[in-house]
Amino acid sequence: MHDVVIVGCGPTGMMLAGELRLAGVEVVVLERRESQHLAGARGGGIHSRTIELLDQRGIADRFLAEGTKMDAATFGSTRLDLSGLPTRHPYTLALFQNHIERLLLEWVDEVGVAIRRGTDVVGIAPGDEGVEVRLASGESLRARYVVGADGGRSIVRREAGIEFVGPDATRSSLIAEVEVTEELPQAGVVDERGVHGLHRMTDDTVRVVVTEAQLGPATEPTLDELRHGLIEVFGTDFGVHSPSWLSRFTDATRQAASYRQGRVLLAGDAAHVHSPSGGLGIGLGMQDAVNLGWKLAQVVRGISADDLLDTYHAERHPVGARALKYTMAQSLFQKADPRQEALRDLLGEVLTFDGPNTLIAALVTGLDVAYDLGGGHPLVGRRIPDLDIGTAAGRMRVFELLHQARPVLLEFGGPKLVSDGWDRVRHVAATHHGVWELPLLGEVVAPTAVLVRPDGYVAWVGQDTAEGLAEALTRWCGAARHL
Repeated sequence: MHDVVIVGCGPTGMMLAGELRLAGVEVVVLERRESQHLAGARGGGIHSRTIELLDQRGIADRFLAEGTKMDAATFGSTRLDLSGLPTRHPYTLALFQNHIERLLLEWVDEVGVAIRRGTDVVGIAPGDEGVEVRLASGESLRARYVVGADGGRSIVRREAGIEFVGPDATRSSLIAEVEVTEELPQAGVVDERGVHGLHRMTDDTVRVVVTEAQLGPATEPTLDELRHGLIEVFGTDFGVHSPSWLSRFTDATRQAASYRQGRVLLAGDAAHVHSPSGGLGIGLGMQDAVNLGWKLAQVVRGISADDLLDTYHAERHPVGARALKYTMAQSLFQKADPRQEALRDLLGEVLTFDGPNTLIAALVTGLDVAYDLGGGHPLVGRRIPDLDIGTAAGRMRVFELLHQARPVLLEFGGPKLVSDGWDRVRHVAATHHGVWELPLLGEVVAPTAVLVRPDGYVAWVGQDTAEGLAEALTRWCGAARHL
């Protein structure tokens, strides 16, 4: 029996698999594709918090070397300035999905993830002791836990009986990467249907997006449908031919009612689908994976009780719901409508002020995430700033302490803390003389100690006291082992 089976080898599935392997868990990823190759570049872009997560694992430089930094995002037609956000990565990284997947694959290969390709999952049968995974080949696998990272039409979610709720689609768009024989238009078009445009990606390849006159069927579109849509909007099809990728997407917005059903869990698009407006999809799934990975590993290894997995839904479902609301609001402004344009212009005026602009910028980048973990200090439940600290090993950044995905107990003076019995916790005495600054909150009172979870979020804060530390260690790092 496998410890964990992950269905789906996209960014979410690979990030989760890497997290589990770092924690010493045996995991196998099932993927229907024969290789990681994607036809076309697909979507792209990751925001600050996702880049921070990669930085926490020591692999961000790989992505930064290939992407393009953009210090702004847009809401409606308003520019959101990201450059002032308190992070080492105050920007969006423009990088297409095919490159994101290639770089993640390099990492999971390095940490020893097993991937079975050309493997089509057709069903699952959860039980008290494990989950049976049925394959199209007739073979079955057994796993203690199964994670569906198999996209918006998730077989895992359907077989687990988890509802997928939310507003139905109101419009659909065709997206393609093609070659053309005619000159491209100078600019795109926004009309009562939506957004239409052609953008040259390389000398040979053009990215095309056209919103359909009517909501299209839930089937893969044809090149003739793309030609017809372009003629309706532009009066010509630009001689489009030789598509490397052609697909249909909608503004349907749905979220799994529960991210966990016993031994079955969901992450990424299997847990939430939305309009691509804002470019949140890839990062949101990777953040799900980093929240789930260490928790699932501790449960599998017997370090923590099974109910630790309930905190995955409790923490990530509200974050997903907030992101879905943002994408729905953003998609409203992607068609010509006088009433919606009036709202867009009004919001544009509001967003010229620093406060509202920073609020939405923090939402888009994921830096506003605050889990409800209890505790009176504003750091509790928020990601630890990547401080420059002094340690016995020399100067380093806080994120460097998280490369192995272990919890960290950081002391900054104050009473000597005891973490005996929690040998998995990295206990570090450090110095830091600068300010502690959090997104939206600004400067906060510097603590004398913090307990940082493997995902980089603060679970406990000490202010010249160890009160509550043992309880926090037990809750997030399992019961103490008394030797």
